Amino acid sequence: AVDELKRCKTLGLKGVEIGTHINDMTLADPKIFKFFREAERLGMSVFIHPWDMVGKDLMEKYWLPWLVGMPAECSLAMCSLMMGGVLERCPDLRVMIAHGGGSLPGTMGRIQHGYDVRPDLCAVDSKVRPMDFLGTFWADSCVHDTMSL
Repeated sequence: AVDELKRCKTLGLKGVEIGTHINDMTLADPKIFKFFREAERLGMSVFIHPWDMVGKDLMEKYWLPWLVGMPAECSLAMCSLMMGGVLERCPDLRVMIAHGGGSLPGTMGRIQHGYDVRPDLCAVDSKVRPMDFLGTFWADSCVHDTMSL
């Protein structure tokens, strides 16, 4: 992935798109960190878009993987980057999350609360509060509802 990132840079691209997880690894997995470090070093933006939604087998009806799974995937990805220490260790990494951040904006209070009351579980890989990362990454505006913006 690092070699492909470098190749994209030589082609003049300004960024790349990745999924919200890589196979069975969250974006906090140490095996993926060198990709983020290199994207930061190269000044390449990373756009994160959900795919292969977790729990999709439980959501076969009503198009729920796209209605429920995608927003959850966006939150999973950003929580992994925040709590996994990626954003702390790569402060100049330019990240944009799809679909307005998915369920992240509506659950940031809960996420911060978990970090505060269960540091033994949530604050193990990053000492930066999740709320302190707000404003350090971007979200697109594809939310299908102007009230959400």
